[in-house]
Amino acid sequence: MTDTSLLASTLASGRDAVTLDAALIAKATQLVGDFAVNLTLAILILIATVIASRWASSAARKGLGRISAFRRDSTVLTFAVQVVRVAVLIMGLIAVLQRLGVQTTSIIAVLGAASLAVGLALQGTLSNVAAGVMLLILRPYRVGDVVDIGGVTASVQKLDLFTTQLTNASNHKIVVPNSLVLGDRILNFSGQTRRRVEIDFTVGYGEDLKQAREVLEAVARQHENVMEDPPVWSGVTGLLDSAVQITLHAWVQSGDWWQTQADLMQAGKEALDEAGIEIPFPHQVEVPAKGADLARLVMVQPEKADDRESGS
Repeated sequence: MTDTSLLASTLASGRDAVTLDAALIAKATQLVGDFAVNLTLAILILIATVIASRWASSAARKGLGRISAFRRDSTVLTFAVQVVRVAVLIMGLIAVLQRLGVQTTSIIAVLGAASLAVGLALQGTLSNVAAGVMLLILRPYRVGDVVDIGGVTASVQKLDLFTTQLTNASNHKIVVPNSLVLGDRILNFSGQTRRRVEIDFTVGYGEDLKQAREVLEAVARQHENVMEDPPVWSGVTGLLDSAVQITLHAWVQSGDWWQTQADLMQAGKEALDEAGIEIPFPHQVEVPAKGADLARLVMVQPEKADDRESGS
């Protein structure tokens, strides 16, 4: 090969290399430019998504707040607003990922598999979430209601997706998982505007039962919180071992139930004492052994504090 041919070949190779480098540089520049544009658009979409989520949650709060069902229960309203906000954020994040060239279908598949594993590991927590959603939909109680859950009587302070927070009469904070709440009996004392006071009194077998009933009914009618309709009622509801049981019924507003019950219990006892009607102590009859002539009546007196302390 002559020197001229070698030189021409070298120049041709150099031109090809320069051309290739220029193409690579141009391609890289285009890729960087496209990525910069997509990144800028993704940032703008993300900012717009955050703004849109706030606007959507505010609009949902205002719109749903006009509906009486949501206006009466702030917990359900807050939950619905959060659902709207999260939905807007999810749609915006999907748009951001697509703008950056990420295959969202693959991410969704991975997230589905991961959520299945997390769900198996957090069955108890997710059951509380599911129960919380059901409680928010069914609404067996609202914030401020007095309820009995699992034998505990307290006022509902907060209801979220995981727990129900209660406060009892001693101002103790009680936190109950929603799964336990939904799976147990729920007794809502605030579910109705009126409640019935029911008190059992006992009188001796030798007393005038009609007079005893009249005394108790008069006490109930004189109380300012007792309603006239339904009327006060009393009746013999039990023949006990050592006394006759008389039950007194009186209807009051739900908020007056506790105090009215205590007032009627005290006033009823005092009225029976004033009328000379005996409220007997429980007693037992000692069965005589063979050869004994008489049975002995044993009075069961209330145990004194000193006796309890000495016996402990």
